[in-house]
Formats: sequence, structure tokens, C-alpha cells
Amino acid sequence: MAALKLAIGNKNYSSWSMRPWLALRANDIPFAETVIPLYTDNPADKQQILDFSRAGKVPVLVDGDITVWDSLAIIEYIAERYPDKKLWPDDVAARAHARSVCAEMHSGFVALRSECGMNLHRPIRAVTLSADAKANIARIQEIWRECRVRYGSGGPFLFGRFGAADAMFAPVVHRFRTYAIEVEPEAKTYMETMMALPAFQEWTRDGIAETLVIEKFENV
Repeated sequence: MAALKLAIGNKNYSSWSMRPWLALRANDIPFAETVIPLYTDNPADKQQILDFSRAGKVPVLVDGDITVWDSLAIIEYIAERYPDKKLWPDDVAARAHARSVCAEMHSGFVALRSECGMNLHRPIRAVTLSADAKANIARIQEIWRECRVRYGSGGPFLFGRFGAADAMFAPVVHRFRTYAIEVEPEAKTYMETMMALPAFQEWTRDGIAETLVIEKFENV
């Protein structure tokens, strides 16, 4: 029986849930998954989230008597719990860089988030983006390019092998894809690497298969 329990939202829409889920699945760490529908009028759904965490939000990781909420906090916990999985680079400079870009992803890029919400079964089409969203897109590509140039010699991911930074930026790959955002060749190559990852493909299949529709996210 899996020691870890992860409560997540709808895979089609929940970018924050995707991040720790991917960190676990891509590293073959066993866990029990509970999907709780978000943005419904069913009080039982809200109560189920509160039963996992009084913060009232997903994702939530439960490890015995330990409860961890917030995507980045969960990834940090996984990295400590399973140091052999190397979610953070061994090198001090690379690790500092990885933590910095993860924190930037965690707290920034508001325009891109609001204008290009994650929706896996959305028909692929471009939208008119604000200057702020375009600046977010340029900055993300700059982050990817710099990580790959400085630290990517050991593999095809941002810091060589798959790690925390890749998990944190994974939903952006979907946003760039579904909103037909034009990116530079280096960014496209990285996106292709992520989309070929079996765990990424599994999440995508599950999300597309979901039937729950949240109207406010369908009109973008």
C-alpha cells in the first residue's frame, strides 16, 4: 500500500495539481491519488478538500501524520523524503538556480496564467495576448534557454535529468501548446522533451478523458 496520498483537482484544469503529481510519477514514487472536482456546487467536494487540509485547496500530500500543502512545498518535501531521486541538482550553484526559477514560476507570470488558463481539451488556437503576457512568455523562454545552456549537459531537461524545475514548468508546456504560442526552436525542443515524458503523457490522457466542464474556463 502506498505510504503517500496525494489529493489533486481536475487534471484537465488544475495546473497546480499537475506539478507535484508529475514529480512523483516521473520518479516512480508510489502514491495513492484522490481526484476532487473543483469549482462545483457540491458541498461534499469542498468538504473533501477540507478533510485533507484546512487550507481548503489542492494539491495536498499526506504522508502518515504529515500533511503538506502547496505545490512547491510538496515538491520540496518529496525531494527531502526521496533524496535519491535528485529532484534538486547536486551542484550548489545549479541547485540555487533551480530553486530560484521554481520560486519565480510559483509566484510570477500572472498575466500568462489569467489569459491562458490550463485546459487540456481546449481546441488548439491562438488568442490575442496582452503586452504583459507576451513579456511572461519571453521570460519563460529565457529561463529555459539559460538553464539548458548552463546546466543541461547531463540530459534533455532543464538541469539535465528530470527534476523539480521541470515539474514546476510542466503546465506552461500545455499552455504554450493549446494557445498556439510561437516559441523559439530551443523552447520547442524542450517542450517536445516534456511531452514525450511518459508521466506527462499519462496526465494529459487522463485530463483529456475527463468529462466535467467548467464553463468559466471554456470561454478563453
